[in-house]
Amino acid sequence: MDNQKTVLAVKALDSKKGLEIEVLKVDDLTVLTEYFVLVTGTSNTHIRSLAEEVEFQLEQAGIRPDRIEGRATGWILLDYGDVIVHVFSAAQREQYCLDRLWADAERMDLTGLITEN
Repeated sequence: MDNQKTVLAVKALDSKKGLEIEVLKVDDLTVLTEYFVLVTGTSNTHIRSLAEEVEFQLEQAGIRPDRIEGRATGWILLDYGDVIVHVFSAAQREQYCLDRLWADAERMDLTGLITEN
């Protein structure tokens, strides 16, 4: 994968034990962004920690989000323009099911980016 923001986000999420990390390449399906990064957290504290780690790691690389939404909810969205990171609770991920909504998107191979559980 050649998108630096995506790689940094995935590694940050993995370092904080994010669950079910998935990257969908959606650039052929929408003009909104190129990649969706999806992850599930185990609690509100874990969800915030995952989002904060992504924000910190990308900021260390000089990359700031265009906007962040949902800090007080079970779904935090970090918008970096060509990459949008979705940090979900299990219930929110199941309810909104972006994995299924964007079923035509290419699933990116994360081998070497995440540790196997």
